[in-house]
Formats: sequence, structure tokens, C-alpha cells
Amino acid sequence: QVVRQCPSAPVSAWHILGTVLDAMGVLTLSAVEGEVVDKVEIKTALVSVYDKTGLKELGEFLAEHKVHVLSTGGTAAKLREYGCTVQDVADYTGSPEILDGRVKTLHPKVHGALLAARGNEKHEAEMKEHGIRPIDLVVVNLYPFREAVSKGGDFANCIENIDIGGPCMIRASAKNNAHVTIVSDPGQYKKLMEQVRGNKGSTTLAFRRNLAAAAFALTSAYDAAVSQWMATQVEEPPTTKTVSFEIERPLKYGCNPHQLPAGLCSVNGGKLPFDVVAGIPGYINLLDAVNAWQLVYELAKATGKPAAASFKHASPAGAAIGVPLSEAEVEVYEVKGKPLSPVATAYVRARNADPMCSFGDFVAVSHVVDVATANILKIEVSDGIIAPGFEPEALEILKAKKGGKFIVLQADNDFVPPEMEYRMCGGLGFMQKRNDKICDATLLEKVVTSKKDLSEQAKLDMILGMIAIKYTQSNSVGYSKDGMMIGVGAGQQSRVDCVKLAGRKLSTWRLRFHSKVVGLKFKEGVKRQDRVNARVRYIEGDMDEAEYAQWVTQFDSAPDPLTDEEKSEFLSGLSGVTIASDAFFPFRDSIDHAQKLGVQFVAQPGGSVADEEVIKACDSYGMTMAFTNLRLFHH
Repeated sequence: QVVRQCPSAPVSAWHILGTVLDAMGVLTLSAVEGEVVDKVEIKTALVSVYDKTGLKELGEFLAEHKVHVLSTGGTAAKLREYGCTVQDVADYTGSPEILDGRVKTLHPKVHGALLAARGNEKHEAEMKEHGIRPIDLVVVNLYPFREAVSKGGDFANCIENIDIGGPCMIRASAKNNAHVTIVSDPGQYKKLMEQVRGNKGSTTLAFRRNLAAAAFALTSAYDAAVSQWMATQVEEPPTTKTVSFEIERPLKYGCNPHQLPAGLCSVNGGKLPFDVVAGIPGYINLLDAVNAWQLVYELAKATGKPAAASFKHASPAGAAIGVPLSEAEVEVYEVKGKPLSPVATAYVRARNADPMCSFGDFVAVSHVVDVATANILKIEVSDGIIAPGFEPEALEILKAKKGGKFIVLQADNDFVPPEMEYRMCGGLGFMQKRNDKICDATLLEKVVTSKKDLSEQAKLDMILGMIAIKYTQSNSVGYSKDGMMIGVGAGQQSRVDCVKLAGRKLSTWRLRFHSKVVGLKFKEGVKRQDRVNARVRYIEGDMDEAEYAQWVTQFDSAPDPLTDEEKSEFLSGLSGVTIASDAFFPFRDSIDHAQKLGVQFVAQPGGSVADEEVIKACDSYGMTMAFTNLRLFHH
């Protein structure tokens, strides 16, 4: 209002107004005038690199183009070897390196050369007055701070590896991208040389701005690494959290085709937990892979046996350990006559918990994939696998699957995920400590029912159940028996609905062993997955006329129906089942339903106001229940 009404206000009034507006956060710096041109010829370069990868080729290139080079220490010595005309920065500035090399390039003659606006008469006059030589190209990379931390350096060592001069030069050069080319990574050398050769010794404005953007991203990530480490060294960590993502490979799209761009990123300069060996993984494939890998890794550690998981949409359709199959299981799972190693057996069990849902699954196994496992995978409809290694012949079998499109990821057994997890949703940021709690037999020591005995097999099944639901979308409940999940209920708002959903899957699994189901006579040529689906629909028995007419064409003759009475009688013979829950049972209704399905063992956190009611229900059915005191929600 003052500006509009008092254009002739005295200077002091403008000063007061400026101070007020500045305090309100209104004013920002005005742009410095200068000439902006497309092409800037590279005449003088400042090169100071810690990582000397590619320096020989770059040095010879600079010598070829007769670029005057300012440099320091070891970099200067190397560049002289490569034929460059090199002037030491100390000679240029008239100031020696001091303080054990902490101060080399922090000088007005360096930063004035980087920040001067060319074509600005005042700037150019000041440069001439102070003997400042324009610098057109800066090649800098930074002290290896992350490496110092990862090697377990003490506080003083890590502090010494915080680069100061490098980031200052990078930021100054990037800010002045209208006139200065900043190269901050050896991976950019090739593009720089192509650019200069293609533009008669110059770089273009678009190229300089691209490099400037990369430079600011680099210093941001570097500062983030320092900030994260420093926060672990103090009593009062800052409330601002910084996380940097580096796009390692672009993805075709996110959850849906319209969600672009999408990418797979490493976090905070770390490495990925796997290598892509074959195929092109998608966003959901990778969510399945990392969740499934964590599940089998933990399961193998906890049980000492090979583990496998079959994942769909970030939850397990099945998970299992390598316990030998019975003759009946060999027949029902259609693996008669096939060699079955412990690893292969683990996957056969995982796949056959819910083979309809496992259609197009992503597989994880905890051990090296052998030929037996690869041959099982060869006959199943599946999108990909993650494992710590592959026998050569097994890898060739998998790489040939789906015409070469089958995804093969090799997991790093030694990878440890960061302690903290961060995510964004709806414009909000969330952070939490990673769920690194170990689910093992120590969680089963608090048995709260009258019946206390837990066999080794029961303990294995309870551990399996806990780890499986740890990586299942909550609310979740899972049934397990004989080393395999036989029903997983995921993502329900009501716990008893989880129990019933998982129970329906358990019933379907069990009824596949009924003589009528085993004896179904399919026509020659009916595909494996079609047989799986047909058996499930036969068990469910709720087909309408049109569906039945299509279904029955798969058989030599129409099968006799499986009656409700036959189902109930067959299911009544089931026993030795374990149920695991990711949170407490709030009512006894879940136990009442579970007892119909042969449940004898229960693993749950406890902590409900209805605990006593639930314990009494278990006692009335002769169940053994352990309170783990560990909630396992997963979202």
C-alpha cells in the first residue's frame, strides 16, 4: 500500500519498508544482471577430484583442446602426466594450502571466478581489479564420506571425510550455470567430451543446466548423508529428516499404467538388495520381491530349513519350509516322478497352499535355486523369482521361461536394510523404525492355556505362521500345518473375518485331498492351471447353470457332486493345525471358528481386555495358546 501511494517516499521510508517486508519473509534476492549465451567456450578448467576414475582420458582430452587447468595436489600431478598445462591453485590464488589441506580452494579468486556474471560491467571490473581469471569448467567429486561411515570410522575420522571445498565449488558452479559447466561425477566425462567436440570447444546452456541439476542433487544427497549420520551422534537429533533416492532403473509404470514416471531407487547412496539377472521387473513385482525375500530370509534363519514364499500383491498366497512331502501330497500337488530337493519341496508347498491365488505369483526362496526347483517353476505360471543364487543349469532354465521375460533377481544375502523407513502418502511423510523383531521359539515361552505342551513340529508351524503374517497386509491371520501355510487371510477390517477368509482357503486346501477331488477325470490336454481352478470350483460347488455347462466340458463325464455332508465329514478329520494372528483376538468368536478347522495351537500377541475369555475358549477345546507379546501389523 505504501509503495502504491507514496512513490516519492524518502529512502529511509523505503529502507524501513524493506526491513519490515524482509522480516515477513516477502523479499527475495533480485537477479544479478549478466549476459546469458547458449554456447560457452571451455578455455579454463578447475579440476580437483578424489575419485580419479576416468581422469586419464579426461586429462588427455583437456590437453588436446589446449584448456588451461587449475588444480591441486595429486590431481595436478596426474594431469601433468597426461599432458595438461596445469597451474596450481595455490599459485593462482597466491595462498598456499593450509590446515592440513582443509583449505585449498576456499578463496575469492576461485569463487569469484565461479560466481561472476559475465557481461555484467561491475563484475568484470572487479574481476580485473583482483586478478580473477574466468573459469569455464569445473570437475570436482567429493570425499568418500559414506564409505568412511560404512567402514565403521570413529567420530573424528568421519568428520574429516566431510568435504567442504568440493560442495562449495559444485554449488557455486551450478548456480552460475549460465557461464560455468559443472561436472560432478566421472560418469559424466563421456557426455562432456561429446558435447565439447560437437560444439567446437563449447558447451550449450541446456547441457550446463542439466549438469547443474545433477550437481545440486549430488550435494543434497551428500548433505543428507552427513545429516543422517550426525543425527545418530547427538543427544537431541534434529526434527528435519533428509532421505535421498537415486533412480537405479526406470520402471514401465507404477501401480497402474497411468502412474508415470516410476522408478526403482537406491536409498541414501546405498546399494540395492538384489541384482536384476533376467527380465524387466515392474513396480508391483518389486514390492512382492522385497517382501517375499524378507519373509524367506527370516524363516530360513529361524527354522534352519530352506524356505519359500509365493507372493501376490504384497501378501503371501503361501509360504513353507522344506519338509518332505507325503505320498498323498505328491499326488495332489501333481509332482509325482519329479526330483524334489528340500528347496524344491519348500516351493511346492508354498505354491500349493492356495494354487489358484498363486497363479502369476512372484517367488522367493532362501537358498540357491537348483535344477529341481527350476524344473518345478518351469511348469507353473509365475512372473519371477528372487533367490540368493542359482545353479548354472537352473539359471538357464529360468532365463528361457516366458520367452526370456521371466524375472530373475539375485538377492544379496549380506544386505541389511536401513534401520529407519520413510514413506509418503497423500502429501504426508511418515517414518518408523523397521520391524526387525525376530520371530523365533523365544516368543512361544509364555503359554497361557491349561494345556502347555508344544511339540517341535508345533513350534515350527507357529514360527512359520508368525513370520508369514509379519509380511501380510493387516489385519491378517494364517493357518499352518506340517511346515506350510494352508490358509492366509489378509487385509480384513475384522479379525474374525480374517479367520473365516483364511479358514475358507484352509478348507479348500484340505478338500483337495478328498477321494472325489483326487479322482476327477480330466480330458486329455486340459492345462495344469485349468485343472487347479476346476478342482477349486468343484469343491466350492456354487456354480450357476452357465458356468457349470462350461466347467463340465473339461471332463470325460460329468463328476458326481461333492456334497456338504461329505465336505463336513472329511474336514472333521483334520487336526494339528496352528493359527497365528498379527494382533490379539478381541473376542472368542475367532477361536470358536478355528476349532472347526482342526486348530490345536494358537500364537497371538495377547493384550485384549477379553484375554481371559479367549483363554477359556482355548481351554474348552483343548488348544495350546502362547502369548507372544509382539504385534505384527503390516501396512
